[in-house]
Amino acid sequence: MGEIADPVQFKEEGNKHFQAGEIDKAIECYTKAIKSCKDKKALAVIYRNRSACFLKKENYNNAVSDASKAIDVDAADIKALYRRCQALEKLGKLDMAFKDVQRCATLEPKNKTFLETLRRLGADIQQKVMIIFVKMFEQLVNCYKTEQHVCWDAGAERIFQNNGVPLLVQLIDTGKPEMILAAIRTLSGMCTGHRARATAIIHTVGISKLCSIMAVDNEEIVLATANLFQCVYDSLSGGDKRNYGKEEALVLDSSKDLKDILLALLEMIASKKVSGHGRDQALNLLTKNVPRKDKKNTDNSKGLFTIDHGLKKILKVCGQVPDLPDQLPLTENTQLIASVLLNKLYDDMRCDPERDHFRDTCDEYIKSKFDPNDMDRNIHAINTLSGILQGPFDVGNVLAGRQGVMEMMVALCGSEREVDQLVAVEALIHASTKTSKASFFISNGVTLLKDMYKKTKNEKIKIRALVGLCKLGSAGGDDYSMRQFAEGSTEKLAKQCRKWLCNPTLDVRTRKWAVEGLAYLTNDADVKDDFVEDEAALRAMFELSKDKTILYAVACTLVNCTNSYDKKEIIPEMVQLAKFSKQHVPEQHPKDKKDFIERRVKRLLKAGVTSALAVMVKADNSILTDQTKEMLARVFLALAEDIKDRGTIVAQGGGRALLPLALEGTDKGKIKASHALAKIAAVSNPEIAFPAERIYEVVRPLVSLLNTERDGLENFEALLGLTNLAALNDKLRVKILKEKALPEIENYMFEEHDQIRQAATECMCNLVSCKEVQDRYLEDGNDKLKLLVLLCGEDDVQLQRAAAGALAMLTAAQKKLAVKITKVTGQWLEIIQRLCIHDNPEIQHRGLVTVFNMLDADEQLAKKLIECELLEILTYVAKLEDNPKKQDAINAARACLSRAMDTGLIKPFSN
Repeated sequence: MGEIADPVQFKEEGNKHFQAGEIDKAIECYTKAIKSCKDKKALAVIYRNRSACFLKKENYNNAVSDASKAIDVDAADIKALYRRCQALEKLGKLDMAFKDVQRCATLEPKNKTFLETLRRLGADIQQKVMIIFVKMFEQLVNCYKTEQHVCWDAGAERIFQNNGVPLLVQLIDTGKPEMILAAIRTLSGMCTGHRARATAIIHTVGISKLCSIMAVDNEEIVLATANLFQCVYDSLSGGDKRNYGKEEALVLDSSKDLKDILLALLEMIASKKVSGHGRDQALNLLTKNVPRKDKKNTDNSKGLFTIDHGLKKILKVCGQVPDLPDQLPLTENTQLIASVLLNKLYDDMRCDPERDHFRDTCDEYIKSKFDPNDMDRNIHAINTLSGILQGPFDVGNVLAGRQGVMEMMVALCGSEREVDQLVAVEALIHASTKTSKASFFISNGVTLLKDMYKKTKNEKIKIRALVGLCKLGSAGGDDYSMRQFAEGSTEKLAKQCRKWLCNPTLDVRTRKWAVEGLAYLTNDADVKDDFVEDEAALRAMFELSKDKTILYAVACTLVNCTNSYDKKEIIPEMVQLAKFSKQHVPEQHPKDKKDFIERRVKRLLKAGVTSALAVMVKADNSILTDQTKEMLARVFLALAEDIKDRGTIVAQGGGRALLPLALEGTDKGKIKASHALAKIAAVSNPEIAFPAERIYEVVRPLVSLLNTERDGLENFEALLGLTNLAALNDKLRVKILKEKALPEIENYMFEEHDQIRQAATECMCNLVSCKEVQDRYLEDGNDKLKLLVLLCGEDDVQLQRAAAGALAMLTAAQKKLAVKITKVTGQWLEIIQRLCIHDNPEIQHRGLVTVFNMLDADEQLAKKLIECELLEILTYVAKLEDNPKKQDAINAARACLSRAMDTGLIKPFSN
């Protein structure tokens, strides 16, 4: 009876039936499992699986019902949410389907399937609204009858022409969130790519009204309004490439409208009437649209305009202290986003006078806030400095050295108020970020931090003081001889950080500071070795990394633990010279040697680091900076070093997570991520490692490694990965050619390095079935075919095998190439004969297939082949007894003789 009522067994049987396409049997098994299952989580999975079955059977009501039961148990069950979305869409309930896929996209913001479904459903909903509006407007104007299906642009134009924008404003004025959302999304659709309508919407609705909508405390409405602003901005700034004739002429100059939008957004960021979400989106819009996208463009007038009219407003946001009264509404990310904007604005400056003006404005703002009689103003000034230090650090570093700043920090550290101490210690932490600049703070700040750490009983202050000490203690990096503190001190600090990290009773913000401390302490090899042995601390850090504000700190810690930072090559002769001249010589810690690094990588993998990295990669770009992406790519590459670990990385979603890192970020980060992808693609089944359409996205990163600036290992593993991909299907082979990989692969076939040359030839062997490749071999005036024939004569068995395979396929596809072989080198016959008597059955078979193709290609060539020693070879092989190991070669030889007999070149055997 126990077996019959086992829900796990029924579920597994249901899974097997589902995979086999036996949907009715799968439903039956899942239904039995549901009846006998008591565990809520397991039951949710079974309902989710049965929902997939009902989707296949097109029983959409039941699919919705089952998916809903799974979601009741886990509201973040992404598979159940997406299945319910699919079923709801089929039932015509687009609004409900949109909400489900919107939730999916929130959980996985970079999932292309979710984003595409979100875009499509949004468009469908907008079109539905359009049709309703069109019908309503037609009733009002009573001048024509509507068709049932109205195309998007025509519908938008009809609404626009029939006084639709004012009516949409009336919808917004109802104050009902669903009405506001519908109206805002419709306006977005109307102005997308259409400068004339965008201009009219801005003038009719009003920029101030749109800002007031984006100021509300409703994240969904805020995001929709931010999207409308972006659509308008794109249309006005040149995103519309179409020609609208007369109406285009009316709006040739959009500069005033663009300037008004920038001014309105700058007003928003410092307004108390704006919600935290609204402020975040205003800052994001400025970050996206103000700095130059291409530094070759010399026009940075938008950046200069923003600095003149809004730099002090951005600094005001950085200086907010949430614990004080009368502060601006903020989210957890607001001040970090403001720091990112400051950094991008500073990077946008083109010359020293512009940078000096930026720095002087910041200096003037901070000085204006210092007041000996008002401590709140003082901590606002110091918190502003913290914000600058997290953005354009060089500016912050200069300001931190100004007279009175360090003294103010000392005064705040000695204050009775907790908030004063918190702000001061956080400023000290941010000021000691770059080790090359830390000497000022080592001499001035260590004593201060030690006193705070020892004397305070407040855990929040204690942990921040400890992080400051951690940063200063790591100023020597991984140089064993440059330790700032006494032997064992850093280990004690790290132990305390791990203790706080694992303490669930502490608030999340305080525990996050523990990760910040470890990010610096793990420069010490003893600390990182102890940390990776503490699985509870690792898992606690991975769990905290879901809070996107500490991605950088987690990434730093993992880079340190895997030693995946750039290392200077130590040349023994230079070390001796440095010692002789009494110069400092960096020393490697014994635990930073290869075997210790490998052991740490294994421990991280066991603790689930790949899954944590996969979650981190999905963060929004405003938080996941290019520098953080580079560090994550470095960690992935270190994890993929051992071929045995690559299966684990794939199983935990590492292949999918690497793709965005290889396509976006710093040049160095993209190379590291591409190399990690190449390592995985070289040894894994690409269809499992990169499921569905993702497999086509892998091609470009791999091709980027086929470059003379990349090292030999990167070239070699990229070629192996491309070989693996090219073996799968024509679509992938065409994708490889579209990415212009063919000339590079051909070049590597001339490479002196045996392994690279072999990998390139194997890759070519998998590509020659493409017509484009065959045409290149048919072209006159190149040595491509000659090289392939000569490679068949090499001693390397693997190289021969690949070259012979390519030759066999080319001559089968193009008879002209079979004839051309005889003209490229005088050694062709000797090489072909050697292939036909090769000890390796596979190479022998490929050689004999080539001979068959040559016999079939040209009568004169066939005659020449039969009149030489090749006939004896064919006869000998054909007469061999059947042998499973050599059967392909024997059959090919017999086919050659049959072909020769058919053309009358030889007579049949007498027996």
